Amino acid sequence: MVQPPCQHSCDFAVPPARHGAVPRLSLTQQDWPRNCCLASTRAGRAAGTRTLSGEPTLGASIATGSKPEVDLVTEQGKAQRIELFRIDTAPMRAFHLTWVAFCAAFFSWFAVAPLMPVIREDLQLSPVDVSDSMLASVAATIVARIVVGALCDRFGPRRVFTWLLVASAAPVAGIAFVQSPGAFILARFAIGIVGASFVVTQFHMTQMFAPAVLGTANAVTAGWGNLGGGLAQVAMPALLALAVAAGFSAQQAWRVTMAVPAGLLLLCAAAYWRWTTDTPSGNWVPRKREGVGNRSARPWAGLVAAAADLRTWVLALAYGLCFGVELTIHNVAALYFVDRFGLGLQQAGFLAGIVGLANVFARAAGGAASDSLARWLGLHGRVYLLFAVLAVEGAALAAFAQSSNLGLAVVALVIFALFVNFSTGATYGVVPFLHPTAVGAVSGLVAAGGNLGAVVAAWLFRGATPLADNLLLLGSVVVLLSPLVLLVRFSPADQLSHSRALQPGFFRTRSLTSEAAQGHASV
Repeated sequence: MVQPPCQHSCDFAVPPARHGAVPRLSLTQQDWPRNCCLASTRAGRAAGTRTLSGEPTLGASIATGSKPEVDLVTEQGKAQRIELFRIDTAPMRAFHLTWVAFCAAFFSWFAVAPLMPVIREDLQLSPVDVSDSMLASVAATIVARIVVGALCDRFGPRRVFTWLLVASAAPVAGIAFVQSPGAFILARFAIGIVGASFVVTQFHMTQMFAPAVLGTANAVTAGWGNLGGGLAQVAMPALLALAVAAGFSAQQAWRVTMAVPAGLLLLCAAAYWRWTTDTPSGNWVPRKREGVGNRSARPWAGLVAAAADLRTWVLALAYGLCFGVELTIHNVAALYFVDRFGLGLQQAGFLAGIVGLANVFARAAGGAASDSLARWLGLHGRVYLLFAVLAVEGAALAAFAQSSNLGLAVVALVIFALFVNFSTGATYGVVPFLHPTAVGAVSGLVAAGGNLGAVVAAWLFRGATPLADNLLLLGSVVVLLSPLVLLVRFSPADQLSHSRALQPGFFRTRSLTSEAAQGHASV
């Protein structure tokens, strides 16, 4: 088979020396459509070329309308556009299944929180027991996120996410059988491993989307996944009420409802295994067998490199100041509204769910804003945005804590909900660019910082100090520490590389230049 000559005067035309040449054996058939311009892509598709995963190549499948397909994917098949209403491409299937699975994970993680007034009475939990259960729910995730990040670099997101969802279903279902405060705290600790699913979400998007839209893709999938926390605040009290109406006592009903999140985790695990791939080209294990895998022989090398970089720890701190605080609010908001304003369980759950429900758009907006400022100010524009939204988040939380009127408290909570999600989206607008070859490791460490922040915050609520005072202190700390993110800097070479990567077709042009320099001989 001979590659047809280019008939288009586009930027991606293959050098004339390559036209009509038979590629070397190292250049596989499925690579041809990606290594020429639109004419070659169409010719390759007409000839039935397929990726290693058995799907048609993505050279044109992501495009819509008449826009040239080469503007929409990189050489590796990574999408340069997010098309929400498509599921016929590997990037968009991964996009949708990732956020749905993460949403189920987040729902399961905080399914217990809105039921705490009932559980507290059933198990005779003391205030210290309640605080310890909150701490346990986020403590396990610290280690889990670091380990899962390294496992993603080694085994790929598809296998790791499936394993994680299946393993997490057991403690989610098992908490229904606890009979003592100690067993309850231990069960919440075990459930905490499901929080590591966030790392897989971010890692998988990095494999599927190009830098031009990566911040947005990371933020949307994470934000819509975090929506599970808000849904749990609203749905679990409603499920409890249904169980009581069906004849169960309140003490039995909260246990019965835990079957719902456990079942969701198993369904998502099956779907993720069946319909996603690790990369646009296929799964990592088959790719390595074909000789084109790029996994390191030292799977922990990326973790070491990420841990040695001060910027990783600064971003981990930043994520603790936003996501860690968000987790804390998920745990205490319902109790706060019940104790401070005397609301009923369902009313308190609805208001507490505002923070999670804001993830529908707010986290995505933070990621999109990060991408936009990057085009204007480069990588440092992403950092400046993160500093600004963190400062506003802290101020809004402090205002919420100071509000003695329910209406003012709700307004402050809405502002806080928007900016805490802007902050989480903006943080992961920066993360993928610290160490592009160790994205899983960096994502894991930064994500662990979020949970460490939640653990530190949970310690504030262990004593007899009023919740309002602790929330005020938490908001003040966020404001005071937010300027530290300005320590994250990038070299001129990183800035230039990032700027070039935002230009459509950059990866293809770079690859062709490299291949042209090597030359291609006939077989």
